[in-house]
Amino acid sequence: MATSPLLALSTALFCAFMAFMCLLPHHAQATTRHYEFNHLLPSSSSLFNLFQIELQNVTRLCHTKSIVTVNGKFPGPRVVAREGDRLLIKVTNHVPNNITIHWHGIRQLRSGWADGPAYITQCPIQNGQSYVYNFTVVGQRGTLFWHAHISWLRSTLYGPLIILPKKNVPYPFKKPYKEIPIIFGEWFNTDTEAIISQALQTGGGPNVSDAYTINGLPGPLYNCSAKDTFKLKVRAGKTYLLRIINAALNDELFFSVANHTLTVVDVDAIYVKPFQTHTILITPGQTSNVLLKTKPSFPAATFLMTARPYVTGQGTFDNSTVAGILEYETPPFLDSAAGIKNLPLYRPLLPPLNDTSFATDFAKKLRSLASPNFPANVPQNVDRRFFFTVGLGTSPCGQNTTCQGPNGTRFAASVNNISFVQPATALLQAHFTGQSSGVYSPDFPVSPLRWFNYTGNPPNNTVVGNGTKLVVLAFNTSVELVLQDTSILGAESHPLHLHGFNFFVVGQGFGNYDPNNDPKKFNLVDPVERNTVGVPAGGWVAIRFLADNPGVWFMHCHLEVHTSWGLKMAWLVLDGKLPNQKLLPPPSDLPKC
Repeated sequence: MATSPLLALSTALFCAFMAFMCLLPHHAQATTRHYEFNHLLPSSSSLFNLFQIELQNVTRLCHTKSIVTVNGKFPGPRVVAREGDRLLIKVTNHVPNNITIHWHGIRQLRSGWADGPAYITQCPIQNGQSYVYNFTVVGQRGTLFWHAHISWLRSTLYGPLIILPKKNVPYPFKKPYKEIPIIFGEWFNTDTEAIISQALQTGGGPNVSDAYTINGLPGPLYNCSAKDTFKLKVRAGKTYLLRIINAALNDELFFSVANHTLTVVDVDAIYVKPFQTHTILITPGQTSNVLLKTKPSFPAATFLMTARPYVTGQGTFDNSTVAGILEYETPPFLDSAAGIKNLPLYRPLLPPLNDTSFATDFAKKLRSLASPNFPANVPQNVDRRFFFTVGLGTSPCGQNTTCQGPNGTRFAASVNNISFVQPATALLQAHFTGQSSGVYSPDFPVSPLRWFNYTGNPPNNTVVGNGTKLVVLAFNTSVELVLQDTSILGAESHPLHLHGFNFFVVGQGFGNYDPNNDPKKFNLVDPVERNTVGVPAGGWVAIRFLADNPGVWFMHCHLEVHTSWGLKMAWLVLDGKLPNQKLLPPPSDLPKC
């Protein structure tokens, strides 16, 4: 892949870039977008690129630490495109950590080399190396995000990925007055790489975060944090589009704005039938566009918007609340009014931490728009059916060592009792070159090898198997996959993310999936379409998708601790017969392991 166009940006391209960065739809052009993400040490003087990533000292909660950032920003800058645009994003790594970037939710049609998960579609970008991510946005519009996809580096390395509709194509709802990204994260006072490294060494659970953040800011409910508060200033009588992203490492979150109603119009960059709610639930890896209509006149009050975790597991968690402030512009005739600076502050009432009934009801409200312009192309017939158990387990502690997991073991996690072993060579490269021997095996089980009461009393043996196994699919195979939570070490919700595809959530329920009766209740008309779904704690979810994208595609729990423990696997979709059904060759600058 030639990189000279990136290094010699014309004035016209620069102007186009600056225009769409303003996030105004009528400025953005359907075109090729050029970006450069550079990982630079603070001592570097190479600062001329449009995008730069550097180690930056950041202070939150009165703790300062050096983190990996884009352009010194935390969170990183927004990437904005229109549906149909081609993006070229150059990443140059000058920090000690290996780096990859994942464009979360982008279909990556025939461009799997740009997907980003380390050792799945690429080897990481090592110190001093560069790589150009080259992909086109096809059939998607809404809010996604980008993040690091190696170890726990996405704790600081993330940012919004906003896809506007094609030019002159309106939203299927009233055009909002303004559009505001709201991205949730987690702040750790200590180095997250050290946290997960220690946990993997000891076999125990990692330390939890010290705060949640809204757009990188913890807000006034934490100690030493009042000045680090996100404030959204609004006008009365206007409608705002909040582009909400959960980039937190390990927690699903409830979110609400005091005394305001939210209208959900889009999830995971797919339009849904609008519905109103006071609270949304959003798992790590999910996005949601919601409309917030302000009061018709100045309310003489300010309002907190808060988020806190939805908790289903038995482990420790960050039991805290992040808050931002929604404040109204003061009418000119009230500027001098007495007491205008001492307005009452209202706080929303969020569901209880373990409110599974709310989570279930909220999920049921999500339906595809299923309109002539935005159809729900649910596979009506299924070529292959799969049943995957997902959950925790243990692995033995090494000889002459002491581990901090259950009964002296190590925590582990698995899909169909196989805990994924990360290869030393990228799976996609091994497949494309025909050198898969010793890298992976194509025999991932289509169902558990041993049946048990998945949501009842767990078996005595909780030890997981290990391996690097893939499911192989012929091109255009229609797939039905049931994901079943298990009660091993406690039932827990798992947000499962599938790379390379959107899927339709055709059914879900609690207890053990019944293959005879549960499919009778599947929604094959307007099920929600998304890329990340929460497997209910002590329950199951059924999804369908069409394997029309050749390549190797990662599927994993988006709770980073579970991914670290092995709750992940991959699908290999073979080339089709036609030229436009085949994976393109790798770019010349593809990183080497």
